[in-house]
Amino acid sequence: MNELTGLYALVKNEMIKMIKKKRFYVILLILLALIPMFTYAQMRVAQHTQKQFGTSDWKADQRQKVTDWEKRLSSARTPDEWKQQLRVQIQIANYYLDQDVNPSSPNAVTFTREFVKNAVGLFIPLIIMVISADIVSSEHSTGTIKLLLTRPVRRWKILLSKLITVIFFTSLTVLSTGLICYLISGVVFGYNGWNLPIFTGIQLSGADVDFSRVRAVDQWFFLLMEFGLVWFTAIVVAIMSLMLSVLIRSTAAGMGVMLAVLISGTILSNMVSSWETAKYLFMVNLDLTKYLTGGIPPIQGMDLGFSLSVLSVWTVIALIVSFTVFSRKDILN
Repeated sequence: MNELTGLYALVKNEMIKMIKKKRFYVILLILLALIPMFTYAQMRVAQHTQKQFGTSDWKADQRQKVTDWEKRLSSARTPDEWKQQLRVQIQIANYYLDQDVNPSSPNAVTFTREFVKNAVGLFIPLIIMVISADIVSSEHSTGTIKLLLTRPVRRWKILLSKLITVIFFTSLTVLSTGLICYLISGVVFGYNGWNLPIFTGIQLSGADVDFSRVRAVDQWFFLLMEFGLVWFTAIVVAIMSLMLSVLIRSTAAGMGVMLAVLISGTILSNMVSSWETAKYLFMVNLDLTKYLTGGIPPIQGMDLGFSLSVLSVWTVIALIVSFTVFSRKDILN
C-alpha cells in the first residue's frame, strides 16, 4: 500500500508539472485553429464538386475520379509505383460504386474519420512529441532533477510516474482531437453518419485487390477501431520521445532529433518501396489506419500484424533503454 501511495504522489506531482507547462493547452489551441480551416476546405471541395457536376450526387464525383485515375494510369509518364496505387484505388472505388455506398459522405463522423486517417502519419505524432519530448530533459535544464532525487524514492519509480503521465496526456490528446473534429465539423456537415456502412477487410495482392473477406461495419465501430490504432501509434511515439528525453539532456536537441525522425519516416514511406530492410524502422510503420481500408503499404510484405509487431518491439526496447539509463546514469552532474 505504501508503494502505491508513493507512486500516486509522484504521478500527481508529474501531472501538476505537466499542467503548469501549459503545452497541452497549446495543443488544444492548435487543434481549435487548424480544424476549422480543414472543415472550411472540405466544405469548399463539396461546393466545387456540386458546381462542377451540377448535382450533389456522389456517384458522379466518384466516376469522375475513376476516369481521371484511368487517364493517369494510361499515361507513359506515370511511374510504375504510382500505377500500382492507381489500380488499387480504381478497384476500391468501383467496389463502393457497385455496393452503392458513399465512402466520403459529408457528415461530422466521416470528416473525423478522414482527418484522423490523414493525421496519424505525421500531425498527431508531432503534437504528441510536443508533450513528451521534455518530460525528463526539462528536469535537467531547470535543475529540479536534483530536488526530485533527494526523496527516498527509487529512480525507476520516478521514471514510471513520468511514463504514466505521458500515457495519460497522450490519450487525452487523441481523445481531444476526435472530439474537436466532430464538434466543429458537425456545425457545417451535421452530426449524423454514425451508422453509415464502411468496408473493412480489403486485402492487397500485388496490384490486385481481394474483396473476399470484406465486411461492412457501422461507421461508429470503424471509428473505434481507427482510434484504437491511432492511440497505439501515439503511445509508441510518446515512449520513443521519452527515451530520447532520457538519453539527451537538452530539450531542444531531443525535440530536434524526434522531429527529424518523424519527418524522415514520412519521406521514407514514399520512397523506400525497393529498400525492404526499411520496413523494420518504427517511423515507417506509424500509419496503421491504412490497413483497415486496403491502403497500399510502403513496402511489399507489410500488413497490420507486421506493423503492430515492429512497433511493439521498438516500444519494449525503448522502455528497457529508458529505465536502464535513467536508473544508472549519473544525472546529478
